[in-house]
Amino acid sequence: MSNSNKDSRVLETTLAFLLGAVTGAILGLLFAPTSGRELREKIGTSAAKTGEKIKEGYGKIAEEAGKGIETIKKKTREGVEAIRGYVEKKKAKEEEEK
Repeated sequence: MSNSNKDSRVLETTLAFLLGAVTGAILGLLFAPTSGRELREKIGTSAAKTGEKIKEGYGKIAEEAGKGIETIKKKTREGVEAIRGYVEKKKAKEEEEK
């Protein structure tokens, strides 16, 4: 399995988990027997905690994406260098044959 597929699955899983956590928290609060004031406080607290989790998850995802981009850049440079080397060898061989 390639790194991009693996990274994509990790991203999808993380986002699905976060969405499920948020949905579960909201439903739990809405069905709990509490007053409107308490419910608003709980929703506010839960939203703040979820926001922090999302920021952490986004930070991790951004970090992994950055690593992926660096890997792509490195592999592209290596490919370009390999092509240059090949072209130079071909030119040198053609020059020798003349």
